[in-house]
This record gives sequence, C-alpha cells and structure tokens, in this order.
Amino acid sequence: MLNQTEVSEFLLLGLTNIQGLQHFFFTSFLLLYSATLLGNSIIVIVVISEPRLHTPMYFFLGNLSCLDMFLSTVTVPKMLTGFLFGHQPISFGGCLAQLHFFHFLGSTEAVLLAGMAYDRYVAICNPLHYALVMSPRTCLLLAVASWSTGFVHAVVHSVMTSQLSFCGHNQIQHFFCDIKPLLNLACSRTRLNMTLLNVVTTSIVLGPFTLVVPSYLHIISFLFYKVQSQEGRWKLFSTCASHLTVVVLFYIPVLLNYTPPSSGNSTQMDVQVTLIYSAVTPALNPLIYTLRNQEVKTALKKTLRRKVFPGGK
Repeated sequence: MLNQTEVSEFLLLGLTNIQGLQHFFFTSFLLLYSATLLGNSIIVIVVISEPRLHTPMYFFLGNLSCLDMFLSTVTVPKMLTGFLFGHQPISFGGCLAQLHFFHFLGSTEAVLLAGMAYDRYVAICNPLHYALVMSPRTCLLLAVASWSTGFVHAVVHSVMTSQLSFCGHNQIQHFFCDIKPLLNLACSRTRLNMTLLNVVTTSIVLGPFTLVVPSYLHIISFLFYKVQSQEGRWKLFSTCASHLTVVVLFYIPVLLNYTPPSSGNSTQMDVQVTLIYSAVTPALNPLIYTLRNQEVKTALKKTLRRKVFPGGK
C-alpha cells in the first residue's frame, strides 16, 4: 500500500503572534535556556569532579541534570527561532524526531524521579543498610531502567505516529511537535494512537508517581514516629526537600497534561503546561539543589577555587 502522507512539512505556530510579546518571550526564554544549560552543566561538572559527591543521591542528580539540559534543547531553540522569525517550518522527519526525543527524555525523567524517591526512602528509613541496598550496581540498574523505559515509550509513539496519514492542513497549534496536535491533523484513523496516549503514557506518568507518594509517606511517618527531636526531623527531611520540590514542579504539570482521558485536542492550557516542565522547571532545578543543599554549595565553592586558583588548596 502506498504511503498516503502528502504533507512533507509542518508549520509550528508557536506561543503568540503579537509582535511586542514575541520580543519579550524571546528574551525571557533565552535567559531561562541559558540558565538551564549553565546551571545543569555546573551540577554535572561538580558531581563528577568532587569525590565526596560520588554517592547514589548525586549520581541520580547528575542524570537528572543531563535530562533537563537535553529536554530543553529539544524544544526551546526552535521556539526561540519562532519568536524571531515567525512561524517555523519543520520537516515530517524532524517533527517525528522532536516528538520522539521529547517523550524519551520526559518519561525517563518521570521514572528517574521515582528512583530518586526510593533512594531517599532507604537513606532515611533504613540507613544501616543504605550502602548495601543502594550499591553502585543497583544505582546503575535503576538509571539504565529509567533511560530504557523512556526510550521504549518514545519509540512506540514515534512509530505509531509515523504510520498516520497527513493531508492538507499542516499548521500545529503548539511550539513543538507533540502527539495531541499531530493527531488533530491526521487524515487517517487515530483510535489506536489515542489509546496509547491514554493508557501507555498515563501509565508512564502515574506508575512512577504511585511509587513516589508511598516513599514520602513512609519518610514522613518515620520522621514523626521514630525521630524524637524537631531538629533531628528537619535535618533528615532537609536531605530530601530538594527532591520533593523537583517532584512537585515536574509531576503536577505532567499529570495535568497527560492523565485525564484525552480526545486528542491540544488546548492553549496544554501548551502553557508543557512550557512549564520543558522550559521553566529545568532552569529552576539547579537553583533548588544548590540553594537548599549545603554539600553541593560546598563542592561548588571548592571546584571554583580549583579553577580560579589551580595551585591553591
């Protein structure tokens, strides 16, 4: 059977057509993107170069920082170009690649955050067995499982989307190629794609989330019933406060976007919510971990001193 796809490229309509807002958005998101690259690069460098941070918690943090940089890079540069030059054309292959990598990195992060929650649960509730339970092999397996799950999930969507036929209308009401706006443009039947979106993607989001919630319920219960002093409770909770903040910033927008049963329609709210966890949250994560984490701040100061004063101690 011949490929019925007649559309060779799509047109990304972006966030706004208002000229004044385009310049404002360009400046704002350029600063956010620069902060994302700079902040997360610093965290990766510090985690690698500082031996004291060669622990499970910071191993996962390094993975998270890499994911945040890659996730923003999938969508933000194209969006910035749109603010400068108007509606952006993107080839059919480029559109599928953008869809694939966005869902690959996004779902990997969802699973990785669950692994990080388990790490905090073991560290606080079972500290005597922490080194045994969270061994380097276990950490590597959790990271590989996160990246592999995200990759398989993205392949399913990109392959199924590539089988759709597109004819005529090619304007995407979004700042990047996501599944919902593409389903709106398809000429062929999209029931199977919709089922995958509602079942598979929802499972990828809710599955890890249902692991994060009990982990923190156990942590909170342990702190209230096993730790007597207020100071001791806060000291232990502070070790997972940064991760909990990142979980809230990531999961709330994602849950809003993907867990309700979808009709395939991409609304303005979808665009705004996606913007939060693809452009805003990755820029905030380095600040959250450096401002709230004394170990990272100390390691960062040591790394900067070594760079500025190579001969010093």
